[in-house]
Amino acid sequence: MDAIHRIVADTFHQEADRILASLISSVRDFELAEDALQDAMLVALERWPVDGVPRNPSAWITTTARNKAIDRLRRASTLARKQAVLQELAEQDAQEATAEMEDRAIPDERLKLMFTCCHPALALDSQVALTLHTLGGLSTPEIASAFLVPLPTMAQRLVRAKRKIRDAGIPYRVPPTDVLEERVDAVFCVLYLIFNEGYTATSGNELMRWDLCDEAIRLARVLNMLLTQESLLSAVPESLGLLALLLLHDSRRGARAGSGGEMVLLEEQDRSRWNQDEIQEGLGILEQALRMRRPGPYQIQAAISALHAQAKRPADTDWAQIAALYGGLMRMSPSPVIELNRIVAVAMADGPLRGLALLDRPALRHALRDYHLFHATRADLLRRAGRLDEASQAYSQALRLCHNERERAFLQRRLAEVSTPHTFMEDL
Repeated sequence: MDAIHRIVADTFHQEADRILASLISSVRDFELAEDALQDAMLVALERWPVDGVPRNPSAWITTTARNKAIDRLRRASTLARKQAVLQELAEQDAQEATAEMEDRAIPDERLKLMFTCCHPALALDSQVALTLHTLGGLSTPEIASAFLVPLPTMAQRLVRAKRKIRDAGIPYRVPPTDVLEERVDAVFCVLYLIFNEGYTATSGNELMRWDLCDEAIRLARVLNMLLTQESLLSAVPESLGLLALLLLHDSRRGARAGSGGEMVLLEEQDRSRWNQDEIQEGLGILEQALRMRRPGPYQIQAAISALHAQAKRPADTDWAQIAALYGGLMRMSPSPVIELNRIVAVAMADGPLRGLALLDRPALRHALRDYHLFHATRADLLRRAGRLDEASQAYSQALRLCHNERERAFLQRRLAEVSTPHTFMEDL
């Protein structure tokens, strides 16, 4: 019995996103599909110990879940929409009547599901939550915990997103080629946000949440695989750029925190602890993207991360090239945060006074006045320039704006040791 339960659990863990995508494609209703999948898992727990495990467990669960969805629709009121779904499901059953249930291939509808979860009609926080819930398999409490949102708030966010997709008739499809680039950018944005929240948590007691990083990388891999299967990858090489960027960043995870969980800056990390397999994979994927000769923001960021990864020692880092790449990124996708990163590279290449002159421009100071890393960066450049009183004030301002306890502990150490000859660098 325990062995059967493990098989059911493993099937759910490995195939739930694909099964759910197929069900949503059939019934056009997230909540109905999720309920039907749960019904099917319960039937599997009852039937498989008696009948044996089917040859294709995931196909068996998919077909059973679809039948459960039909049962639920039939018990519900006979609205025209539900009648149409029942007719479509009946036609699908008729087409598959000659095939054995356990031998049917499950169509991979996950690419459609990605675009639906990341549809621009949904708020960005809803896109992130829905992607993690449906494609990542994270429970509502897990997502609420990861983003430090009250459980009822997150539950309502998910319910509203699912019902908006259903009631507004948001299409469940891969967008046409002429708008593919525009729409896939939303998917990239969601995956990158998930990774960044894991890489440096915005609040809480932990510096990193590796489960979110792992899930973002997994979904980026799935996205590239599905785009390849649809012969669409050449149209959006930024998908490769994003995956390369995530892998190159993630390669440093083993060195980013000390034994007590404290933050370790890039220049102080033990580079022997960087994951060389991830670095080599990321470099290879980036090269594949660059060969397509359609550079984009994620490819440029991956190229910057690659320069860090290829430097054997901090002193070997090509800061001038990194500054130039950030300049290109600014022209392509201008933002105050990108400019801040460019200034850090300029300061590393040309000295802290040059960096301070760029930081202290009124427009930039106004745009980033509530961003703790602006003040932390300015504090370090002031310290390196010997202007210790001003550095102390800037570190204090960064502390007032920072909500992650591990980052706060680092800033407090810097504030207490403001005269100690260490160099601060944000982990680029």
